[in-house]
Amino acid sequence: MDTIEKLRVELGERAYEILVGSPLIERAGHEILPLMRRRQAVIVSDETVARHYLAPLRDSLSAAGISHHAVVLPPGEATKDLDHFGKLVEEILTVGIERGTLLVALGGGVVGDLTGFAAATLLRGIDFVQIPTTLLAQVDSSVGGKTGINTRGGKNLIGAFYQPRLVLADTSVLCSLPRRELLAGYAEIVKYGLIRDADFFFWLEAKGSSVYELADNALRRAVLTSCAMKAAIVAGDEREEGERALLNFGHTFGHALEAETGFGSRLLHGEAVALGMVLAFDFAARLGIGSGQDAGRVRRHLAAAGLPTGLAEIGLAGIPADRLMGYMSKDKKVRDGRIALILPRRIGDAFIMHEAPLGLLRSFLSEAAAV
Repeated sequence: MDTIEKLRVELGERAYEILVGSPLIERAGHEILPLMRRRQAVIVSDETVARHYLAPLRDSLSAAGISHHAVVLPPGEATKDLDHFGKLVEEILTVGIERGTLLVALGGGVVGDLTGFAAATLLRGIDFVQIPTTLLAQVDSSVGGKTGINTRGGKNLIGAFYQPRLVLADTSVLCSLPRRELLAGYAEIVKYGLIRDADFFFWLEAKGSSVYELADNALRRAVLTSCAMKAAIVAGDEREEGERALLNFGHTFGHALEAETGFGSRLLHGEAVALGMVLAFDFAARLGIGSGQDAGRVRRHLAAAGLPTGLAEIGLAGIPADRLMGYMSKDKKVRDGRIALILPRRIGDAFIMHEAPLGLLRSFLSEAAAV
C-alpha cells in the first residue's frame, strides 16, 4: 500500500512541505504544478541517477503539461566545484529561462547543493524543488536551504541560504543505492539522536539495522523523525546564528577528513561525519564534559553498522594534527580565528563550544592519529 506523509518547514512566506514515502517521482508533476508560475522546468541530475529516474520524472512532468529540459552532470563530490557550477548555469541559461522557471534537483546532496545555489543566483533567484535520491540527502541536505560548492580551501565555502519550494523524498528509490551509500546516510540519522533525542538513538540501537536494510516502517520512521527534527531547528534558526549549528555535529572534524582525502570516493560525507561524531564524543570525554561510557556506546553502534570509527580505518594513521587543524580553522563556524566545535554532554544533549582549547585539541588529534 502506498504511503505518503507530510511535514512542514515553518518559515513564514518561505514555508514548504516535505513529502516522505512512495511513489513520489511518478507523481512529481502533480505535486509541483500548483507551485509553478510558468510551466517550464529544468531538471538537474547526475549520470548515475538519470539512468534510473530521469525518464519517470520526465513522464510525470509531461503528464502535468510541464515543458522540461534536463542537464546531466558527472556523479561524485568532485562535481561540486566552480568549474562544474559555471557549466551548469551556462547550460540552464541557454534554455531560455525566466523568473517563473522552476529548477528540479533530482539526485543526492551534490546535485541538490549545486541546483539550489544555481536557483539562488540565476536571475537573482528562481524557485527550485528537491527530489533527493540518497538516504543522506533525504534526511539532511535536501531540507533547510543550505546550498553551496567546494573550493580548494574547504567544503561549502561558497553558497547561500536558499529554501526549496518543496521536498519529495521518495523512499522507494533507496533500493538502488549501494550499501556504502545507505550507511553514509544512516550516519546522519544517528546524528539527530545524538544531538537532541536520546530516545531516538536508543531506538536506533535496537532497530537501526532495519533502517539501512530498508524495512519500510523503520525506514519511514527514521526519515520522518530526522526531517521533523531538522525542520524544527531550521524554523527557529534559518541562517545558523544559534541552535542550527548543532546540525553540524561531527562535521568540523569530518570536513577536515574529507579535505585531507580529496572530497572524493575514498571517504564519503556520511562516513566522515560518523568518524567526526566519534572524535567529538572522545574529545568531550577528554575535556571532562562528556563520559567515556557514552563515547564507547556511540563508537560500538557506528562500528556495528559498518561505519569507520578510527583514523587508521580511512588510511590517515599518523596524519599531523596541525594539518587537520589547518582544515578546521577554515570552517564556516570559525570566528576571529577561534575554532568552534559541537560537543556532547551526553547522548541526546549537544552544545556549541565557541572556542575550543587549541593545545588540547592538537594533542587529542595527535593521539587519535596514532591509534
